[in-house]
Amino acid sequence: MGDGPDPPATGSDGKKEPPPRRRRGISRVRQPKPLISVRLPSGRGATEQPNVVSDVVPLTPRFWATLVLAGVATGLLADLMMFVLFNVAHLTYGHPTRSFQYAVTQASALRRVVALTVAGAVCGTAWFVWRRLTSTQRSDTDDAIWRGTGQLSFLRSIGTGLISEVAVGMGASIGRENAPKLMGGAAASTLSSWLGLTPAQRRILVACGAGAGLGAVYNVPLGGAVFTAELLLGTFALPVVLPALACSAIATATAWVYLPRHTTYVGVPDYRFTLTLMVWAVLAGPVLGALSVAWVRLVGLVSHHRARGRVALVAPVVAFAAVGMLSVGYPQLLGNGKGMAQDAFLGIGTLGIFGALAVLKPIATALCLGSGASGGLFTPTMSTGAVLGGFLGMAWSLAWPGSPEGAFALVGAAALIGASMQAPATGLILVLELTHSGFSVAVPMIVATVGATAVARHLDGYSIYSSRLPPEEPPEEPSEPTGQPANGEP
Repeated sequence: MGDGPDPPATGSDGKKEPPPRRRRGISRVRQPKPLISVRLPSGRGATEQPNVVSDVVPLTPRFWATLVLAGVATGLLADLMMFVLFNVAHLTYGHPTRSFQYAVTQASALRRVVALTVAGAVCGTAWFVWRRLTSTQRSDTDDAIWRGTGQLSFLRSIGTGLISEVAVGMGASIGRENAPKLMGGAAASTLSSWLGLTPAQRRILVACGAGAGLGAVYNVPLGGAVFTAELLLGTFALPVVLPALACSAIATATAWVYLPRHTTYVGVPDYRFTLTLMVWAVLAGPVLGALSVAWVRLVGLVSHHRARGRVALVAPVVAFAAVGMLSVGYPQLLGNGKGMAQDAFLGIGTLGIFGALAVLKPIATALCLGSGASGGLFTPTMSTGAVLGGFLGMAWSLAWPGSPEGAFALVGAAALIGASMQAPATGLILVLELTHSGFSVAVPMIVATVGATAVARHLDGYSIYSSRLPPEEPPEEPSEPTGQPANGEP
């Protein structure tokens, strides 16, 4: 049957045998119950396979109907966010038919500095006003999933997302994926409330919508689903993977109404496996893991001490202008870092450029976050990993040549993003799906990512998402003595 305790099996002598012991703390209830209630001749229950059961949510017909609607809504909202981003970028830097990095590079240094200063003034004011107007509403997807019931304000989310995309389009060094991720979660939360889903169902649906937003905006449906399962819900159980895959696929297909169907990073060669790359991956993985800890800690510090109150009106102007000044020498720093990663994957750059970008990109992103800006960290982190991998790989090749710089960049990107997210499978799949390349060097990528994530987990364990969570609210003091100490111990 698969639901409830297993009946005792019958031994060869016809006597009843005691049921097998269950591991403590693991649910063994199928949701929903299987239609076929007759067991196999072995008498073993289907729930003995760990990934087929989950106490997270029953996948009812109403849940699936809501999921389809959430997937479609997420795809359309992702299109809206990217429409705003692309048009703001074109209005700011021109060259509507070329890449963002090309337009930024062609713009004068003065134009870049002025654009970032204006972005700080406009977006900083908009964030300040919007947060005041919606101060009682929630728009933190990760917090709502991990510590809440998935309730998100659609109104606050869409305003926050639109302002964020305007900032990225004008050159702020933050990720563009945060807004579609937020809108996917907010759409799922709203639909769940309208259609009367339970809090448990809403929570998993919000996670599916958030992962689907990332999948839709980068055309990575598999990566979006794995992001949902591994990072947001922490399990690859079948009742989680099925809706995650379905929602991400629906959202990505819907987003094709406006967004292109080709891979995000075009023309990346299929680099071949080499022994020098393999040995480098073994050695570089722990180094990248240690560096990811420093990066995640920096993210946590600037997020906790970010500008608040009226200071938040001025801080973005100063911080964004500083990023604009950095872009005078390194225009690749502007935006989410897509162009920077593209060059690294193609091996376009020098040892000095890769080294400078690996240092300056985290600084630029931290400046934006510390000023109070709302934005993503996925692409800035991955692009930093790409140039860092290119830098370390080029230095390694001076002693042991034989592998192109782009291969080192792919390995570095997967390792740093996997360790920084504390989600190695997600990091690997996203890099492979974003580039449609790297399969020939998958083993070095896995080795480096495992090494980096293990070291990061051992040293610290925070991720670029958990380090940004707001502090927990202190529990309310009881009005009368309870007879128990405050820590709950007898």
